[in-house]
Amino acid sequence: MMAQSDLDLKETALKEDLKFYFMNPCEKYRARHQIPWKLALQILKILMVTTQLIFFGLSNQLVVSFKEENTIAFKHLFLKGYSGVDEDDYSCSIYTQQDAYDSIFYVINQYKQLKNISLGTLGYEHEASGLKICKQQYKKGTMLPANDTMSIDVSTETECIFFKPQELAGKKAELKLNSSFFNLEFYRLIQVEISFKLKGIALQTIHARELPDCYAFQNTITFNNRAHSGKIKIYFDSDTDIQECKDWHIFGSVLQKNTQYILVFDGFVILSCVASLILCTRSIVLALRLQKRFVNFFLEKYKRHVCHADRLEFINGWYVLVIISDVMTIIGSILKMEIKAKNLTSYDVCSILLGTSTLFVWVGVIRYLGYFQTYNVLILTMQASLPKVLRFCCCAGMIYLGYTFCGWIVLGPYHEKFEDLNTVAECLFSLVNGDDMFATFAQIQQKSTLVWVFSRLYLYSFISLFIYMILSLFIALITDSYDTIKKYQQSGFPVTDLHEFLKDHASVGYRKEQTSMPLICCCRRQESDDNLILIN
Repeated sequence: MMAQSDLDLKETALKEDLKFYFMNPCEKYRARHQIPWKLALQILKILMVTTQLIFFGLSNQLVVSFKEENTIAFKHLFLKGYSGVDEDDYSCSIYTQQDAYDSIFYVINQYKQLKNISLGTLGYEHEASGLKICKQQYKKGTMLPANDTMSIDVSTETECIFFKPQELAGKKAELKLNSSFFNLEFYRLIQVEISFKLKGIALQTIHARELPDCYAFQNTITFNNRAHSGKIKIYFDSDTDIQECKDWHIFGSVLQKNTQYILVFDGFVILSCVASLILCTRSIVLALRLQKRFVNFFLEKYKRHVCHADRLEFINGWYVLVIISDVMTIIGSILKMEIKAKNLTSYDVCSILLGTSTLFVWVGVIRYLGYFQTYNVLILTMQASLPKVLRFCCCAGMIYLGYTFCGWIVLGPYHEKFEDLNTVAECLFSLVNGDDMFATFAQIQQKSTLVWVFSRLYLYSFISLFIYMILSLFIALITDSYDTIKKYQQSGFPVTDLHEFLKDHASVGYRKEQTSMPLICCCRRQESDDNLILIN
């Protein structure tokens, strides 16, 4: 009898703890006057993280624009006859031997006069660096196209020549320029590569009250003759590296004070994320302890194990999302502080961390919208349809991959949108969304009637299959899940062991008289929503 009484007391205490755990922050305040610290902290964190991201985005925008503008300037400086617009994936092209020689010597001459012609804050890296020219070609051979005969060694050889900045004005450079190195045999020439490194300083950040950055530009100009088609494609590539300025002095500004304010703000962001991380981790730990109590009690009283679905009710996925977001924000904020202090230059890594963490923070707002019945329907529909949608996408993905490979191998030589697998996949995805349809049909080259007819069958079948059938089925899956959720809300959700365990437990002890509450806690559940209380 005593053991039964202890078991009843343990059951009552467990039910009260379970009921309290599955309450929303407003209900917890009414029940035990527990202040919703996590809710308040998440709202504060959303404002701070978003503000931090905007500041970093504005700063990063200056970096991106400086890189892009310098790349455009380099093309105009070093590419002879550059029109200002790239022809394709290459910058420009040449068609005669004289144009090839003129273009190569033009790069050398422009590099020599850089300080006199450049409008930017550019300079050579150091005296030991310079201009490196390498030519790659097949070994000796003969070629007689008129007789349809050729003899060539396909193994390649590479020869390089180097010009230092201080040598370009002397006789030594003149001797090199007149050497046999520049006697190009175009029938066996594969490519000529010119590489050089320049330094620059971004002064525009001063107007944004930020310390300037120092840049190193590794430029490479490639004259590509691999096709030997009579057309040499000229590629320009600029690899930009942001470096710490070694010695700088700026007078008459408030840059350092402004930097300190931003560093202090970043410090507060880190503190808020650490507090959020501790609170959410604590909640998960307490939930796992409560899960263990429930599992042990259920096994003790009913002699059976709790199902997997009921165990998952205790794992709040939103808390996991917040923890991941907090960790990424803390790491990204530390990197941002180091970048702001000019100790690091990892803009890309910091952008990924801060951008993804802000995405997760705003996605986490959906959790609080779920306290309202209308928004909760949307969340429950997404949860219910996700497994079906993933399985459906796996099946549709097989058909999509089949069309991707088929289009690449058949239409690749005749259509620029099918030249490589990545471009084919992007083109087909745009077609599924109804984008650029006519251009895709119209741009197919009519050199082969068979391929042209095949392209029509290929495109018509793909568009019909994916737009009219697969997308319709995709929407039907989500609609079916929505109808199921609406039906559950009217007739009740399927009852699990956990729901049944809490069904008869009265929560009167927690329902105190309603007092004046802040606006944030006005989202009170209706009695008809009690069957939704366990949905995380």
